[in-house]
Amino acid sequence: MSGFQDLTERLAQFAKERDWEQFHSPKNLAMALIVEAGELVEQLQWLSEEESRALSETQRQAVSEEAADVLLYLLRFCDRLGIDLERAAWAKIEKNAAKYPADKVRGSSRKYTDYQ
Repeated sequence: MSGFQDLTERLAQFAKERDWEQFHSPKNLAMALIVEAGELVEQLQWLSEEESRALSETQRQAVSEEAADVLLYLLRFCDRLGIDLERAAWAKIEKNAAKYPADKVRGSSRKYTDYQ
C-alpha cells in the first residue's frame, strides 16, 4: 500500500463531499498545481540564499502551507489519472541514479547529457 494512500483517499472524499470531482480534470489539477507551486516560490522570492535557509516561524508556517497545497494537488492529480505517485517516485529515483552515476557527477550541477 502506498504511503500516500490514506491521504489520497481523504482528498477524494473531500472533493466528493463538495461535488468538486466535476472540476478535477487532469488539466485543471495540473493548472492548480502550478498556481500553488508559484505561491510556494512567492514565499521565498527576494530572499537571499541564507535567508531562505533561516526562515522565521511565520515564514516557515507559510512555506509549510504552500508546500502542503502542492502535495495535495499533486496527489489529487495522480489519483485522477491512476498514477501511484510513490511507485513513480521510487522508479524515477532509480532512473536518475542510472543517469547520474555518483562517481561521475559528484559536486557538479551539469546535465546528464554532458556526461555521455
